[in-house]
Amino acid sequence: MDKTTLRNEVREALANMSATTYRDQSFAVAKKVLQEPYIIEANTIGITISNKPELDTIHLIEALWQLGKKVAVPKCNAKTREMSFYAIESFAQLETVYMHLREPIPTECEFVDANEMDIILVPGVVFDIKGYRIGYGGGYYDRYVLNYKKGKLMSLLFDEQLYEQVPIENHDCPVDFIFTPTKRIDCGAQRGAK
Repeated sequence: MDKTTLRNEVREALANMSATTYRDQSFAVAKKVLQEPYIIEANTIGITISNKPELDTIHLIEALWQLGKKVAVPKCNAKTREMSFYAIESFAQLETVYMHLREPIPTECEFVDANEMDIILVPGVVFDIKGYRIGYGGGYYDRYVLNYKKGKLMSLLFDEQLYEQVPIENHDCPVDFIFTPTKRIDCGAQRGAK
């Protein structure tokens, strides 16, 4: 199946998810992530502000703040297709931009360099067990994580987003771990990475 077909198939499945299932499964993933040793040891975590039907990250961000973690969220530049992360301490530091996305207000937040982040939680639409993903088509994350060497790349998703295999292109950067309501997948091990 090609990327567009896979993306549409998963978006439809997520759109048909009940509000209760969406909430309960988002909580299940957040609970699992908060018990993950890499997260417990991390100081600074990069994470997106979710936009339904993406898995809800709002409660997870609140829990990370309660644990004393620095939470950095992305700001996208649609003209250059580049992304920067800024630390937020409150959702009041966000503004709504194109496509109803909520992003940090740079003048009210501290810039965070990629290699200050111990973990980057990478969003996407479709994933496979090796950590390869089909994103939203902008290529922001693939470009951003190209030179990210410090920590781990992780993704949070519903089981409906996980496939055995997705089409891969040369520039695709796989994530290290995937968390779903029912699974924790070590993608590096699945790829045979040392």
